[in-house]
Amino acid sequence: MIASLSLPLSAFELQDAVRCARRYDPARLDRVLRLEPERDQLEVQASASWASVASRIAPPADAAALAACPLTVAQSVAVNVVGPDGAPIVAHVESLTLVMPEGELRRVSRQSAPKLFALAVGGQGLFGVPYSVTLRVESLLRAARTLQPGAAFELPCDGVTTRALDLLIPPEHAETFLAEARSRCAAWRVGLHGVAARRTLAEDETFLCWARRDYAALTLALQELPTLGGSVRTTQLRRELIAAAIACGGSFAIDRTPEATREQVEACYPQLKALLAEKRRIDPEGKISTPWYHHHRSLLGREACAVRWNR
Repeated sequence: MIASLSLPLSAFELQDAVRCARRYDPARLDRVLRLEPERDQLEVQASASWASVASRIAPPADAAALAACPLTVAQSVAVNVVGPDGAPIVAHVESLTLVMPEGELRRVSRQSAPKLFALAVGGQGLFGVPYSVTLRVESLLRAARTLQPGAAFELPCDGVTTRALDLLIPPEHAETFLAEARSRCAAWRVGLHGVAARRTLAEDETFLCWARRDYAALTLALQELPTLGGSVRTTQLRRELIAAAIACGGSFAIDRTPEATREQVEACYPQLKALLAEKRRIDPEGKISTPWYHHHRSLLGREACAVRWNR
């Protein structure tokens, strides 16, 4: 059994699993498939790590910057993660090989299927099961060489559980926003135990585009309170901080901010309804599904109602 799990998963096996809605082990999709320096391309299977990518294309001086991302290559593409240079990963993707819901294997690029490419990159994994990703080698190497280091500070939090809140703030408003965040945390009696900041660059290639302009990506380490009342307070605080980010021209990371209200989601991602409609068109039987999809489909389908909280 252990030996069988070490075997790579073929495209044919993956097609059959998706077509029949049968489970498969994504960890078996971890191979480097081809490196073609003359074409500036490296193709890796979906679950390959960035460490394996770095080991094939980067000298030791640049490898660490590429290998730092803890996500697999396909996970990075699904959320359009920020690369070492601050640019979203779409800038370094040449094409995707997807297994569509009916089992068809499709190679998707800007040239062959521009709409599907824009939906799939940053599309939260909803538009096909990835078999492989073809990366632009020189683009990745340039990104590693122009690494944009982040800044972070942490406050003592012995015995305190924290959870991150990821917000996107226009750089010129970052200091003002942080002052407001500290004030709101104090008002709700919730500890702010760390802040990390990183520069991100704009892109306009993806359908669910989160990087509409250059941002300072701020990660706030907010205290998690164990009681029901504490949970209510922290949820309301997080929503207030999202609202403050929007008020100064910012946004939030939609892949990991489930507490955002419907109004906040619609304000920052007005294209989300159209993306979910494309998902239903491409996958009418719902063979490809994720918790993110269920949450946002439910969120946009709810009737709005007035809610008031007391501090």
